[in-house]
Amino acid sequence: MAEPADIAQVRAFNRFYTRIIGLLEEGMHQTLHTLSEARVIYELDKAGTTTSAMVAETLGMDRAQLSRLVGKLVSQDIVAVLPRAGDRRSVPLALTREGREVAKHFNAMSDATAAETLLDPLTPFEQRDLVGSMRRISALLAEPEETTLVLRSSRVGEIGWLIHRQAVLYHLEQGWNGEFETLITRIYADFEAAPSTPAKQLWVAEIEGEVAGSVFVLPAEDGEEGTAQLRMLYAEPMFRGRGVGGRLVAEAVSFAKMSGYKRIMLWTQDCLASARSIYQKAGFVLAKEERHHSFGADLNGQYWVLEL
Repeated sequence: MAEPADIAQVRAFNRFYTRIIGLLEEGMHQTLHTLSEARVIYELDKAGTTTSAMVAETLGMDRAQLSRLVGKLVSQDIVAVLPRAGDRRSVPLALTREGREVAKHFNAMSDATAAETLLDPLTPFEQRDLVGSMRRISALLAEPEETTLVLRSSRVGEIGWLIHRQAVLYHLEQGWNGEFETLITRIYADFEAAPSTPAKQLWVAEIEGEVAGSVFVLPAEDGEEGTAQLRMLYAEPMFRGRGVGGRLVAEAVSFAKMSGYKRIMLWTQDCLASARSIYQKAGFVLAKEERHHSFGADLNGQYWVLEL
């Protein structure tokens, strides 16, 4: 259940952003067109030729409302109704030459507004924060799309960010206290301090410019020769269900093989069911488990091993 303060913040942001980007003005970008009409023109410009049904679905618009808007735009020679083919219920639509000019004007004015109103007054660091926040809002609220998952090394500032994110996530999802944050701070510090031989590697998963998860491999801390340890696997909640964890584990296992390790092991807790499922699918076998009290909770620690 959403907190009243959070609901108030969302509504306040909506009012603020509506004013900032000029949606309360009479016409969009110094034209006679309303916001709803502009949305239809934008969609047709992006799609080329599409149908009224597809436009209504994409914009979440009532078909009767869309029909009225299209009728008005047709009368202004901005939208053309094309000959129907196949399904008689589907009405093909496209912009006319005049419509394409209007769309071109909208795009130019939108670019100028984004630059002059939102980005130019900010420092490069502030611009980075603003654009990153917008990306995260889109990723959280939009329907999942086919996106490219990239695995890369960490960048300056991301180790601290990974520690912060995982400490917060496990606190919210599992109720773990500050002991966990202290532990993973040491674990990441140990990774950074470890020599380059035997081989070690950290991967950050990135989707559309956003960090989607991470994992790293280094020699096992028990010092057993030929054993690598997989540590700190996690996936951001908004990217879960997209194969992030599985891809990270597969990359870690492949790296351990190529680096000459004989086996790879990991330590996890049995309450982390999603992670455990990923390990099992990758071929890891439960070697032992032990109950312990850590991070303010009674836990059952598990050691999983994969022979390479």
